Amino acid sequence: MKTEKQQCDLETKLEYRFKNRKLLETALRHSSFTNEHRMPRVECNERLEFLGDAVLELVSSEFLYQTYPDYPEGELTKFRASLVCEPTLAYDARQICLGEYLMLGKGEDNSGGRRRDSIVSDALEAIIGAIYLDGGLECARTFIIRHVLNDIQHKQLFYDSKTILQEIVQGNMQGEIVYQLLGEDGPDHDKTFTTEVQVNGQMLGTGKGRTKKAAEQAAAYHAICELKKK
Repeated sequence: MKTEKQQCDLETKLEYRFKNRKLLETALRHSSFTNEHRMPRVECNERLEFLGDAVLELVSSEFLYQTYPDYPEGELTKFRASLVCEPTLAYDARQICLGEYLMLGKGEDNSGGRRRDSIVSDALEAIIGAIYLDGGLECARTFIIRHVLNDIQHKQLFYDSKTILQEIVQGNMQGEIVYQLLGEDGPDHDKTFTTEVQVNGQMLGTGKGRTKKAAEQAAAYHAICELKKK
């Protein structure tokens, strides 16, 4: 973090004020930055990510256990997985523009690292770990409920939209689902794929992703949204 104003801006978006700003800085420091500046590996955000992942699993498990008392263990496990998977956490991170504040190495920055799901989702878990150390479990729980466990019915679709779309089609439309790759852009190490999904020959949605599978999931998600409108 270069300026105190940037720190304050991010804290406003996080809805949390750090007592120890060094924890916040560590949470935002990617390994590519520490490598480039010849810093010890433990100075990057990976240790905080490790801690934040555990805190996130505990809080989300407790939240779902209490919120859905009639759900069996298997359903709760699937529900939790949909809320803490990489695409969902990346979506949550983008809602607070977390990528803008990350400290990346020049190569990672130039190759689009601030937009990469894996980097921003890991950084969000590191933020959770930092808040836990700075303010305790209750502060971390408040952050997670506000920024991760919100709009959970909508976020369920991120986990496996292709399966959900298949269930909708089989139950209501009885049609064939076809995914078609429309194109790919970017260098080999940072490609973006564009895919459309058709049901009975009718295009229902398109999606983009860093992998073909991610693009298909995005296309299925938009198809589900379109079918819900109808």
